[in-house]
Amino acid sequence: MRRPSEIGGREAMKSNRNMSRAEGRRLENVALIAFMLGSLVLLSLFRPRFSPTGKTGEAIKAAEQQAMRKESVRMETLDIADEAAALVEEEEETQPKPSDNSSSTALAADHHLRLSKPVCYESSRRSDTCEATGDVRVQGRVQTIHVSPLEQEWKVKPYCRKHDAFALAHVKEWALRPLHGDAPRCTINSSATAFVLSTGGFTGNLFHDYTDVLIPAFITAHRYAGEVQFLVSSFKSWWTTKYLEIIQLLSKHEVVDIDDDHEVRCYPSVVVGPTFHKELGMDASKTPAGSSMVDFRAMLRSAFGLERATATPSGDRWDIRRRPRLLIISRRSSRRFVNEHAMVDMAMSLGFDVRVGDPDMSTDVSKFARLVNSADVMVGVHGAGLTNMVFLPAGAVLIQVVPYGGLEWLARGTFKEPSPDMQIHYLEYMIQVDETTLSEDYPKDDPVLKDPYSIHKQGWDALKSVYLDKQNVKPHLGRLKNTFMEALKLLPHGRQSD
Repeated sequence: MRRPSEIGGREAMKSNRNMSRAEGRRLENVALIAFMLGSLVLLSLFRPRFSPTGKTGEAIKAAEQQAMRKESVRMETLDIADEAAALVEEEEETQPKPSDNSSSTALAADHHLRLSKPVCYESSRRSDTCEATGDVRVQGRVQTIHVSPLEQEWKVKPYCRKHDAFALAHVKEWALRPLHGDAPRCTINSSATAFVLSTGGFTGNLFHDYTDVLIPAFITAHRYAGEVQFLVSSFKSWWTTKYLEIIQLLSKHEVVDIDDDHEVRCYPSVVVGPTFHKELGMDASKTPAGSSMVDFRAMLRSAFGLERATATPSGDRWDIRRRPRLLIISRRSSRRFVNEHAMVDMAMSLGFDVRVGDPDMSTDVSKFARLVNSADVMVGVHGAGLTNMVFLPAGAVLIQVVPYGGLEWLARGTFKEPSPDMQIHYLEYMIQVDETTLSEDYPKDDPVLKDPYSIHKQGWDALKSVYLDKQNVKPHLGRLKNTFMEALKLLPHGRQSD
């Protein structure tokens, strides 16, 4: 029989041997953990700035599905034929991320570690931008820009809907390549900055003209004070002519149809792809000179000779009590006001000077801009025509009539949220089930009327075909009158003296 003390001594020795082995293993584990942590720290320095892509296709799809669950449906794609605008989530407050680039390598990332940002980067969730300085040679016919110094090739589509495959199918890809000894010689030299952008995509739809091209172009080019040359890819002569007054205030140089250009144009610097901030707006904190929508709208007034900066009475001698003007944006196809004439009569009874405007692709921009600028209140059903709000004077009122079908999210992202930055008052009139022509086309218990969100779940095409393409509206005059009276209270009108 072993004595208790013996057993205790042996167990203690055995325990000490076990502790020695365990301690050794712990030291090994600590060393392994320290190595792994050190590796993670090193990776954290590289990955945020040099990841060759922003989000994968799967990640983008998952994000869209999550957003769809949050607000029934969140679509970024918009067919050019319809006038519904897309809603995107707020921009992330992050540093620029590298743009998609198949030739990006770990070695290139290591070489560029000292740079504040790569040559091409994700300037927002909707846009990729490339910036280069040095010996820049542009070959437009082959969509190629030779640059020295440049270490690797970059590719980008210069249009602000980078995740919209349908839009980008109509946008040509541009390549920035290192300048080699066999590079083409310059045939035209310029001291300006070259600015490559595309008028492909959804241009021709008024909302997209401003959201995808004109406002991003202002964000990008305004800092150069005119010393920038627009090299337009997927050039549309009618589009450029339509907005030439705007372009000429941003650039002192001729606009070039760059895809059909036989020259080798040389510049000291180049920007490929405009920068997007948000729908029908910009973030002043992100622009180089703190420019805002107030500055953009001031430029529009200068471009089109608009007289009214604010919605104050004119004080004209011939009408010292000038009545506030109401502009009704009329539509020819879907989402029409069925009782438009009755709306005019009702508004006139309230003291409004009423005008009706029907803008389309062929409308003279300058002429229609002057009509909008003369208005104090503008009302219309959700659609591209409401984009004309950019011409309203500060202090004016926009009334968006939202079609039936749970489209509040679409109305909010396209015209409600941009209003404050334009110094415009915003009111909303929601169409009820008895004010839509859909109630004449579908039974009362049909999901189209009873459960609009079940239609949303079928996707954008289903939603669009029913609530945007097949619906006209007939607002209740009594309820609409209350909205018009609310608009009157927001205006700075009153009797004016000479």
